[in-house]
Amino acid sequence: MKILITGTAGFIGYSLTKKLLEINPNIEIVGLDSINDYYDLRLKYGRLAELGFIKSDILYGKKYISSLHNNSSFIQLNLEDKANIDKLFTEEKFDVVCNLAAQAGVRYSIENPYAYIESNIVGFINILEACRHNPINHLVYASSSSVYGMNEKVPFSEEDKVDSPVSLYAASKKSNELMAHAYSNLYKIPTTGLRFFTVYGPWGRPDMAPFLFTKAIVSNEPIKIFNNGNMLRDFTFVDDIVEGIIKTLIHIPAEAIPYKIYNIGNSKPIKLMDFINEIEQALDKEAKKVFMPMQPGDVYQTYADTSQLENDVNFKSNTSIKEGVKSFVDWYVDFHGITK
Repeated sequence: MKILITGTAGFIGYSLTKKLLEINPNIEIVGLDSINDYYDLRLKYGRLAELGFIKSDILYGKKYISSLHNNSSFIQLNLEDKANIDKLFTEEKFDVVCNLAAQAGVRYSIENPYAYIESNIVGFINILEACRHNPINHLVYASSSSVYGMNEKVPFSEEDKVDSPVSLYAASKKSNELMAHAYSNLYKIPTTGLRFFTVYGPWGRPDMAPFLFTKAIVSNEPIKIFNNGNMLRDFTFVDDIVEGIIKTLIHIPAEAIPYKIYNIGNSKPIKLMDFINEIEQALDKEAKKVFMPMQPGDVYQTYADTSQLENDVNFKSNTSIKEGVKSFVDWYVDFHGITK
């Protein structure tokens, strides 16, 4: 089986690629990433190096074989680059596509709206069109818990209305779901969207709360706690997310319209202050806290109803917050060469 994974230099894309290569040497993986500068490029190139791709070797549009895995290759491409995306699909003839590439970040979407249209909308239609003209068995793509907006009913269910996004990022993810449904309906392309809930863990994004909090505590800097800490988040460890994705990849929708949406989260939301406390314990250091009001585009709580995913693919997240935070902090300390 040949799989295209977009967003390979990203947090989840890297973690998925690494795990697949570990558990199944017979899978052929082609990784793709634009390697944009949304956040520290050292992290992106560091992840690629872990997969056997060295920064000095990478040139836009050129495919490289991993120095660590003969069945893995990488190409730097923008999803908006339709000509090269079409060329890649025509040449490679993928069996499965896992589209994890996107312009991420809720607050960043307020400042840079066009980046989201180009990557998340134009880029996604290019993937759909490439799948249409180069038939595949299954397209799995990243959606987000942000589509639930200010939904006050908990836990969030796939059956809930999601037509009131509070950020452009959320709107772009809901748009992806609608676009996928149209292509599943018109062209019978099997598609599955995964609504990720607050993913964290080793090699995580530096714009996310766990990274920001840990960095600030280590550096003796104050941490900004929005809504005075009165927020609940369904923090989900990246290894659990990866396990769920892998099980979903081989579970092809069999409905008349081959289209599915799943929540994928821990289904155990915790208070932001409790999460910070776990970081403090892992670092054995107290945070300097500055309490702030709610930010535009933020939501009070996220809480995943994951019963559909559990019933259909037999997956349920099981990593505790204590275990997950310790794993992340240990990686952070090691990656930055910090002595606790």
